[in-house]
Amino acid sequence: MMINPQSKYRAFPPIDLPLRKWPSAQITSAPIWCSVDLRDGNQSLIEPMGPERKMRMFAALVKMGFREIEVGFPSASQTDFDFLRTLIDGKHIPADVTIQVLTQAREDLIRRTFEALRGAKSAIVHLYNSTSELQRRVVFKMDRAGITKMAVDGAKLIKRLEIEMEMSGIRHEYSPESFMGTELDFSRDICEAVMDVYQPTPQKKLILNLPFTVEAATPNVHADQIEWCVSHIKNRDCITYSLHAHNDRGCAVAATEFGLMAGADRVEGTLFGNGERTGNVDIITLAMNMFSQGIDPQLDISNVNDLVRMAEYCNQLPVHPRHPYAGELVFTAFSGSHQDAINKGFKAMKISNQPLWEVPYLPIDPMDLGRSYEAVVRINSQSGKGGIAYLMETEHGIDLPRRLQIEFSKVVQLIADGEGVEVEASRLWTAFKAEYLEGNGRYKFIEHHALNDHGDQPITAKLMVDGKPKTIQGHGNGPVDGFVDAIKKNSGVGFDVADYREHAMGHGANASAIAFMELRLANGTNLFGVGIDKNIVVASLKAVVSGVNRAERVS
Repeated sequence: MMINPQSKYRAFPPIDLPLRKWPSAQITSAPIWCSVDLRDGNQSLIEPMGPERKMRMFAALVKMGFREIEVGFPSASQTDFDFLRTLIDGKHIPADVTIQVLTQAREDLIRRTFEALRGAKSAIVHLYNSTSELQRRVVFKMDRAGITKMAVDGAKLIKRLEIEMEMSGIRHEYSPESFMGTELDFSRDICEAVMDVYQPTPQKKLILNLPFTVEAATPNVHADQIEWCVSHIKNRDCITYSLHAHNDRGCAVAATEFGLMAGADRVEGTLFGNGERTGNVDIITLAMNMFSQGIDPQLDISNVNDLVRMAEYCNQLPVHPRHPYAGELVFTAFSGSHQDAINKGFKAMKISNQPLWEVPYLPIDPMDLGRSYEAVVRINSQSGKGGIAYLMETEHGIDLPRRLQIEFSKVVQLIADGEGVEVEASRLWTAFKAEYLEGNGRYKFIEHHALNDHGDQPITAKLMVDGKPKTIQGHGNGPVDGFVDAIKKNSGVGFDVADYREHAMGHGANASAIAFMELRLANGTNLFGVGIDKNIVVASLKAVVSGVNRAERVS
């Protein structure tokens, strides 16, 4: 039995913000994105990236369109220091990309950071120190004044070093780390104290990063905190407000979206949410959420499979198959009702020929992410006729009539239930052939002769019956009607044709035809026969034979 949580945990206090505006705001454009995969993401790995994996990740981030990339913590890691030198000395940083480096507000670490940056044309120096009441009391044992002095002294040293080293391309970022647990008035005061050192302008803004370092409250509280800060800071036009959410409560994406609605301008995060504990906010999910609302995320995610493979290689961690947008199974439906709705959605879009995406259960078109439709529907014991019909059409070019969908789904259900496994498209085709196309019965069609394909006429056909050739004759209005008359006279099966449909399989001169013959048996039940041939008449006659064979098997 679990303990009473009230005896051990306290609810996060709400923010007094009665006139909050963010709930009615909308996200209408992409924020400034900053990837922290190479720093925050890397430090969380069981096996941190070496130079080769770091370079591969950096190249992928640049290709995606990131223009701000935090490349490491050079004062804390020789590997990060060396990688930064490789980027600078090897001229691997595009002119429109700004690298970012992290440093604590400590003199030795700041100096080491500038050693690593020597020769960089531009860079963001990201200064931080922890400001929360808990960290001040337990970790640093300092009051507000002491913590503020630490931040101000760090900012002053950074200003001095960039002048001494003639690094005019340095931009500034400050994080009151553990912002979520910091009193709002103190977070404002310490940020303004740092602003007084950096003297930002509208042309050279200071990035104030407000980290949800440990997600400790609901996303709406985070939004309230951001709105309070945005509306209480001095010289707002000189500030770029940045978000840096972690996922301890599983709400980092929502917290970040609410933070953008509350007035933030920039987002730091990682691909697929890799990071400490439960991870950083997932930029892929954020960007695709915007994309699904008609907003250009300003990041290229048009081949998500390549991004998944790159991230899995660099991080040595798998991307979950149910990961939003990117997971192997996120566009896959096993449920019968879902499959039926998806199938109907695709057909409706094809008929309407309109660009607006409207397919049930698929919030975006998988093809926009470089995914195919091959795995949209997969068949198991939970599946139904809609999914089977979708796969038969997309994989094999067969548009099953609705009643045949129902009939064949029972065949597939027996396989799925009996074996307890997924029925793949190839197995689906094997089952369809065995049930309808492979002459599983006494009769096999060989050939027929008729004067023409229409009009009242006799017909002669040759069959194999129980493995022996037999010629049968009939009379009717066309070859199909005459063949039905002939086979009814020569078999013990009583039936009438209840419905008939056919369509081409494929295109061009080599396309085959498929015929569906629904027979109404003497006992009142209906079943289907199916035939495939280059000649539509022959396909129809084969469908009659298929139906008769099935009728004898079920009798």
